[in-house]
Amino acid sequence: MRALEVSEINAQIKSILESTFMDICVRGEISNVTIHTSGHIYLTLKDESSSVRCVMFKGNVRNLKIKLEVGQSVLIMGSLSVYVPKGEYQILCKSITLAGLGELSQAYEALKTKLGAKGYFESTHKKPLPRFPKRIALLTSATGAAKEDMLKVARKRWNLVHITLFNTLVQGEGAKDSIVENLKRADSFFGTSESFDVIVLGRGGGSMEDMWAFNEECVADAIYSAHTPIISAVGHEVDVFISDFVADVRAPTPSAAMEILLPDKNEYLRVLDEIMNSYFYALKQQFVLKSQALERMREYFKLYNFEQRYCAKVEQINIFQQMMRDSMNAVLEDKMLKYEHIFLSLNARCEEKFQQCQYEYERILEVFNALNPHSLSTRGYAQISKEGKPCRLSDIDINEEFYLSDMTHSILAKRLQ
Repeated sequence: MRALEVSEINAQIKSILESTFMDICVRGEISNVTIHTSGHIYLTLKDESSSVRCVMFKGNVRNLKIKLEVGQSVLIMGSLSVYVPKGEYQILCKSITLAGLGELSQAYEALKTKLGAKGYFESTHKKPLPRFPKRIALLTSATGAAKEDMLKVARKRWNLVHITLFNTLVQGEGAKDSIVENLKRADSFFGTSESFDVIVLGRGGGSMEDMWAFNEECVADAIYSAHTPIISAVGHEVDVFISDFVADVRAPTPSAAMEILLPDKNEYLRVLDEIMNSYFYALKQQFVLKSQALERMREYFKLYNFEQRYCAKVEQINIFQQMMRDSMNAVLEDKMLKYEHIFLSLNARCEEKFQQCQYEYERILEVFNALNPHSLSTRGYAQISKEGKPCRLSDIDINEEFYLSDMTHSILAKRLQ
């Protein structure tokens, strides 16, 4: 077996203790307490046979609701921490409450501390409420007064909203399971055409025992995991439950939840009337101002005789238009005369050129006819050819045969001399 160094054994103890006792609740009596100038609190917690040192750092001291004194019986929520150089351990206190508050209060504070450490209460997780909700899921008892109060306020403030009631047990055995089940049912419509804009979890006042379902961790988990915005409207204004901390919005009463969630139609109508009145007043003022401006323009036109000046300008324009038409007609007539002269000259030249071409054609035709073999044959001429090719008589030797041909006949001949 290898021998461990002291620092090694202390480090291993630190690892085991701190990972095992991360979230503990310890009851005991304060034997001494010191408030350091740094703001930290150092104290010793004891019972009949043991003691343990504790420290609450400044960040958690801000949330301390009681003044710590020697002899107090307290309940400490926190975790173990080991100081390796001395091999000592102590409790890092997250919260300290008097042990006499009762089991429910202790459980409430313990869960509140636990969920707070997990970030359930952070504002970054809060979802905004819709300004004009159309569909509301109401989770409450179908027979409770809270339901009637909320529906009455909803009808009075904004009757365009559609409210779906999820009949929910809000006290007694099975209440927490009923709340969780209906929260998940209502939230399951999220992202569909039948999704709810907001979920209202509500019930009237009662004893701590009756209302305890809203302090259950499973209910807090269901609220935190929901995609739909949730309002917690439980009990009276002085009552604060775990569901209030986890929900996106806390309403002091069920009726107040509807007042927070729904706009007041009467207030909107009043504002609309004010806007319309302001609009009509502004329109009337503009009409008066424009009428006055129009009247001033009329007087201005009369003063400077704009009507006669306008008529004079129109007359000048008409005269100018007539002059332009006369000028254009004169130019057009001159151009037409020139075009007519050019046309006649061009026509005469074309006629002369045509006569020349016709004369030349007849002359060429006469020469062509004179040289045409057919014409020559009619006058007794014949063509001499040898070996299928035209030739001269001088190209044929004596006693050599050749052909004499006209347009219709061909005969074989021989040169004799």
